[in-house]
Amino acid sequence: DYSLHIDCGGLLNSTDSFHTSWISDRYYSGGAVSVVSEPLRFVHQEEKTLRYFPITSGKRNCYSIPAVADGARYFLRTFTVYDNYDGRSHSPSFDVSVEGTLVFSWRSPWPDLASRSGAYSDLFFYQDGPIVDVCFYSIATDAPVIGSLELTQIDPTAYPFDLGTNSSNHILVNYGRLSSWPDEWGPGFTNDTDFFGRTWQPESMFRGPSAATGVNIRSISSAKPVADSETSPNYFPAKLYQTATTTSPGSGSGVLEYYLNVDAKLDYLLFFHFAEIDPAVTQAGQRVFDIYVNGENLTRIDVYKEVGGYRAFDRSYVVKSLSSTMIVVRLDSVIGSPIICGLENYAIIPPDIRTAPDQVSAMQALKASLRIPDRMGWNGDPCAPPNWVAWEGVTCFPRKDGSSLVISEIDVGSQGLKGYITDQIGLLTDLVSLNLSSNSLEGEIPNQLSQKSLVKLDLSNNRLTGYIPDGLTSSSLQTVYLDNNLLQGRVPEELYSIGVHGGAIDLSGNKGLCGVPSLPRCPLFWGKHGLSTGGKVAIALSVVIAFGLLVGGIAYYVMRRRRNDYDFGLPHELLVLAAKRNKYHRHKSLRDLEMESQHAR
Repeated sequence: DYSLHIDCGGLLNSTDSFHTSWISDRYYSGGAVSVVSEPLRFVHQEEKTLRYFPITSGKRNCYSIPAVADGARYFLRTFTVYDNYDGRSHSPSFDVSVEGTLVFSWRSPWPDLASRSGAYSDLFFYQDGPIVDVCFYSIATDAPVIGSLELTQIDPTAYPFDLGTNSSNHILVNYGRLSSWPDEWGPGFTNDTDFFGRTWQPESMFRGPSAATGVNIRSISSAKPVADSETSPNYFPAKLYQTATTTSPGSGSGVLEYYLNVDAKLDYLLFFHFAEIDPAVTQAGQRVFDIYVNGENLTRIDVYKEVGGYRAFDRSYVVKSLSSTMIVVRLDSVIGSPIICGLENYAIIPPDIRTAPDQVSAMQALKASLRIPDRMGWNGDPCAPPNWVAWEGVTCFPRKDGSSLVISEIDVGSQGLKGYITDQIGLLTDLVSLNLSSNSLEGEIPNQLSQKSLVKLDLSNNRLTGYIPDGLTSSSLQTVYLDNNLLQGRVPEELYSIGVHGGAIDLSGNKGLCGVPSLPRCPLFWGKHGLSTGGKVAIALSVVIAFGLLVGGIAYYVMRRRRNDYDFGLPHELLVLAAKRNKYHRHKSLRDLEMESQHAR
C-alpha cells in the first residue's frame, strides 16, 4: 500500500503521463542539483533532473527515505543518468548500497546507451525500521549521480526461495527480466500495470546462438484472459502471460536458448513464467520440454498437465555458487515445441553485517552534537558496508559472535567542530580511543563517558567546562589529555594515578583544577566537584550559629529597652493644673519684663 516516487533534482511535485505522482527532491544528505545536457531526448520530467554528490559533500552521501515503521519488504527502483551534465565527458565511478549492503556498481566509462539515455535498476529487500538508507560512495574524486528513486511496499512473501538458511532478509538484485513482447514495457515505458513497478525487456535481447542455427522462433498471443495472474504474493501482471515465445513445428531442434550475463561467485534466483495460450494444445502430453541451466537438467515441464490452458504457471530455481559470468538457460523439446512467457534472473545478495542499532543511534547523536560538517560524509550506517571505509575518522570491528559491527575508535581532532559531547556517547560500549582535540567544543564532559573499554582519551585544546566526571575513573584509561580547557574542581586521585602507573596524563592549562601535583592546592573543604560535603556542612553550621547569635542579640536588646524605658502617665487633672500654672508664669514673666524695662529707663 505504501509507495514513494522521488524526482531527484526536481524542484516541484509533478505527475507523469502514466499518472504517477512524483514528489520534489528531498530526504538527501547533501549534494547539488543539475539537469541533463540534452533534456529534449528524455520523455519524462523525472528523467531530466538529477542530484550529484561532489567530493565537497563527502565520499558517502545518502537518501534517508521514510518507510513503514514496523518493517516490511520493498521494491526499490532507481534511474541513473549522466548525459554529460557537467560538460566533462567523464561518466563517474561509484557504488550504491541499500541498508548498508552494496547492490550496484557503476564504473567509468559507462556503456554509451546508459550514459546518454540513463538506465533503470531495481531490487527487492527487507527493512525492519522506519528509515531506508540508499547511499552513494564516491570513488576517487568522482561525483555519484541519481535521477530518481522509487520505493514500493510489496507482499512480504513475494519471490520465495530456499537457500537452506534464513533467506527472508536477502536482497534480490535484478539481472534481467524478460517477456515475449517485442518491446520494453512497464512503468516508465508504457501505461501497463505492474503492482510492484517492474519493467520487462524483450526476450529477443537475451537469445543465444540457437536463434541463428535454423530454429524458427515465433511469438503467439491471445486476447483471452489468463487466469491466476496478478495474484498474491507476486502479482505478476496479466500482460506477461498474454504472449509467449515458441518454435515453429518441424523447424529444427525445437530449442529456445537464453544467455544471461551475471557476476561470478553469487547465487541466482531464476523465475520461469508459462501459460499454454496456444489453442492447438488441448490436452496433456501435446507439449513437453526439459529445462536446462548451465547444462544441468532441472525439470520436465508440461504446462497443460500442470494447470490446463490459459492459466499462469510459474517455476523457480536457485543457481548456487556460480563460477562463470554467464547463465545459459535452454528449453529443449521432448514433444512438440517449448514455450515460455517470461524469465526473471535475480542475484541473491546476503545482507552485509551492519553496525549495532544502539551504536548507530549514538553516532547519529554525536554527529548532531559535534556539528559534523558535510565534507566528512557522516551519513548512513557508520561502519557498513564492511568492504567500504567507515565514516571519516571512525574505526570499526565485528563483534566476536559476528552479529554486528561496533565502533572502536573516533578520531576527529582539528576539524573545526563547535558543538558539545552528547551523553549518548555512553552507548559506544566498545570504544577504545576518542580524540576530539583541537576543536572548539563547549559544555561539560558527560559522566556517561565511562566505558570499561576506553584506553585513550584526548579532549585537549577545547573550551570544555565543569568538573572532571567520576565516570572517567571507572574506565581502563592509560592516556588522558584534558589540557587547555576551562575545567575546574579537585582532580580525582584515581585519574591522576594513571600517570603514576606508567600512563600519560596532561591537565595543564585549566586554571580551575586543583588537588594534585603540578596543580594548585584546593581550598579547605574543596572536593572533586567544588565544595565538599564536609565544607557544605561546616558552612551550614556556621550559618545556623550566626543566625542564632543574631536572633539572640536582637532579643537581648529588646529586653533591655523594656526594663529602662517606662512611660509614667500623669492624671488628667494634674495636666490641666500644670497648664494653668504655665499660663500664670507666662503672665508673670511678661510683667516682670515690663518692670525691668521701666527700671532701666
